[in-house]
Amino acid sequence: MTVTMLISIALSLFIYIGNKNTRSVVINHIDIDCKQASNKKKSKPIRVLHISDLHLENISISPEQLYENVKMQSIDLIALTGDFMDRKKSIPKLLPYLQILNKLTPVYGIYAVFGNHDYVLRKDDLNQLKSLLVNNGVRILQNENDRIDIEGVPLNIIGVDDFSTKRSNLMESYNGLDEGFNLVITHDPNVVLSMQNYHFDYLLSGHFHGGQIHWPKPYHLVKMGKLVKMNMVKGLHSYKEKRFYISEGLGQTGVNIRIGSRPEITIHNVHLSQSVDSIKAG
Repeated sequence: MTVTMLISIALSLFIYIGNKNTRSVVINHIDIDCKQASNKKKSKPIRVLHISDLHLENISISPEQLYENVKMQSIDLIALTGDFMDRKKSIPKLLPYLQILNKLTPVYGIYAVFGNHDYVLRKDDLNQLKSLLVNNGVRILQNENDRIDIEGVPLNIIGVDDFSTKRSNLMESYNGLDEGFNLVITHDPNVVLSMQNYHFDYLLSGHFHGGQIHWPKPYHLVKMGKLVKMNMVKGLHSYKEKRFYISEGLGQTGVNIRIGSRPEITIHNVHLSQSVDSIKAG
């Protein structure tokens, strides 16, 4: 057997395993509890279903499979952290996923932000994507915030627009914010490094796909921001005592393979609290 044949077999096996991995979804459960303090008012935890990076051009998890994975879960809130697609023809593919998410009947609704791939769409196409989301009950936050009362504890949902395409505006995102538990949803987690003067209790993001091809190391992510150099590309992390989560995403980009990573669905069990320091610092 020649060297060329061996390389061809190895490459075929690599692609086969990589593509198979895109159909092996992982469901992660994360428990987030605030430190006990006398100036905090506690409420029961809320369950947040977090889905990121659908990348509908390269996704192996069908809407039906998504539903089967989460149908037994009690969901209070759904957070979608961007990169739905980058091609106009993929817009109709989003509808069945949105129908499934609505079928889960989240108590406090569905919130979304856009990612860098969404902004590849032309303006008219992006507006079509926005309309599809809004018409299916999704609240889009582009440097905006919304407020929900949960048993007397206010939850501030802060949507910070995509950092990697320089669309983030923290001042606008926090504009008019009052005291409460600050939950930030954004696409590119690198924004946390610029949030020293903006308080958040928890932040949800995506963007890195867990490396997607994370073997032996995700060297290709080196140009995707400082967090990569800090070895923060997936999972739960903390920066200056502020906790944030990076989802590995549900879809893929470029090629439909994963090595050393899996498509992810995350359920965050978040214990809310209201504190006197929960508004923007400074």
